Amino acid sequence: MTPQDKVAERISTAARRAHVFLATAESLTGGQISCLLGAAPASSDWYRGSVVAYSSDVKHRVLQVPDGPVVSEPSARAMAGAVAELLGADIAVAVTGAGGPDPQDGQPPGTVWFGLFSHGRIDTEMRRFPGEPQDVVTATTEHALALLEQALAAVPGRVPPPPA
Repeated sequence: MTPQDKVAERISTAARRAHVFLATAESLTGGQISCLLGAAPASSDWYRGSVVAYSSDVKHRVLQVPDGPVVSEPSARAMAGAVAELLGADIAVAVTGAGGPDPQDGQPPGTVWFGLFSHGRIDTEMRRFPGEPQDVVTATTEHALALLEQALAAVPGRVPPPPA
């Protein structure tokens, strides 16, 4: 079991305990986050699914991303809100970025915007990850999983996990 698989397993446990549904909207990760969540235990109980919008056109048409650069805060915000609404999720994470090796939308390779929808609120953040495109994808996936885990830890009325 990989470290990412272990995080996905913890997300599964927390989502089931909190009785919430999760969703993802992915661009540069191409479905990697969804693959990990879908393979987690009892994922059909809490994982609503994903929209993999690699093309800018799909981001605009399906995920209501406003006109303009897609490697941006407004894009991540729109993606998170739209996928949560589209799939009926309480918590959703969205990722959009310039995986490299070339810049995109004036952003250097490794620039990634994250959007996190949680119970009606959307937060965003930007990160810059070094390395080759696959390194950026891996780091993006790991950070997205960490954001989901943090959001689950903050769910009101959440039952804490048993002591280890």
